[in-house]
Amino acid sequence: MFSLRKVLTAAISAGVIGALITGTAVAPAQAAAKKKIAFVMGAESDPFFQAMKVGAEAAAAANNVELIWQGDPSEYSPATQIPVVDQVLAMNPDALVLIPTDPTALQASVTKAHNAGIPVINVDTRVNDLTNVLSFITGDNADGGAKAADALAKAIKYKAGKTYQVVVGLTSATATTNVARLDGFTKRLAAKYPGIKIKDKAYSQSSPAKANTNVSNWLTKYPNLAGIFAIDGTNAAGAAAAIQAKGLKGKIALVGYDAYKTNVDLIAKGIFTALVAQDPAAEAKLAIESLVKYFNTGSATGITKEVVIPNVVLSKTSTAAALKKYTYVQK
Repeated sequence: MFSLRKVLTAAISAGVIGALITGTAVAPAQAAAKKKIAFVMGAESDPFFQAMKVGAEAAAAANNVELIWQGDPSEYSPATQIPVVDQVLAMNPDALVLIPTDPTALQASVTKAHNAGIPVINVDTRVNDLTNVLSFITGDNADGGAKAADALAKAIKYKAGKTYQVVVGLTSATATTNVARLDGFTKRLAAKYPGIKIKDKAYSQSSPAKANTNVSNWLTKYPNLAGIFAIDGTNAAGAAAAIQAKGLKGKIALVGYDAYKTNVDLIAKGIFTALVAQDPAAEAKLAIESLVKYFNTGSATGITKEVVIPNVVLSKTSTAAALKKYTYVQK
């Protein structure tokens, strides 16, 4: 009588024997594929995003997920970022971490991902409508702007009744981090230092060279300039270079954002009065961990909708340990 069980048993036995003879292993069941998380930042050359990558890679490795890290090499703009988002969405990732360069222009990208069933987290910056965003993780930007105003006022030895000219260097007029920092800065000036007037603003698209040009122009145009607020790291780097090139160390108060190692080193040299440091690695790590939690539970339960990470102000009075701790780690 024909027996299917006997045939299958014989076939399996033959396969095992064949494997023993040839020295090959019997293949186990196909392991489940790793989850893929696409992470799209603004400008890859920016040390802030490089430090963020360190945190993202560590979290991805610890949680056994594949990280797809993408971004324009140097320009921070929606025109360069949107095609990158489209490219990674075409790769069908299991999730998207997006640092939108513009809150309005990138809204459609979030909607596109959501409609494809891809959960989205915003880090650092955000889109206008967070309805389809699982979580938004950022630094305390308004507070950072206020602390920058305090540091600048202290550096220029502010006295009530006197007028002081300052300028502000930004990457973008619409990036939500820049908007919040400027808002915190201007509100603190109005409340505590009304004699400090913002004379001008300019944008760099995350290019230190462009920021350098902007500051060089200001130093020529405004001979009575008292201080500069460089609202992010690339503007801080460009401003520091321009001040040094013109031999104005100690004559123009410079308060910057982001603890690039090169910028931190310039605190001791008297170029920076203060730097507002964020924790980009922690932001990226939390984004990856939140998505892993979502993968494991299939639910947003336990994932905080909005997370604000405190800033730290670094200056000459900071300890060596603090400077080392908050300096951004780069690859």
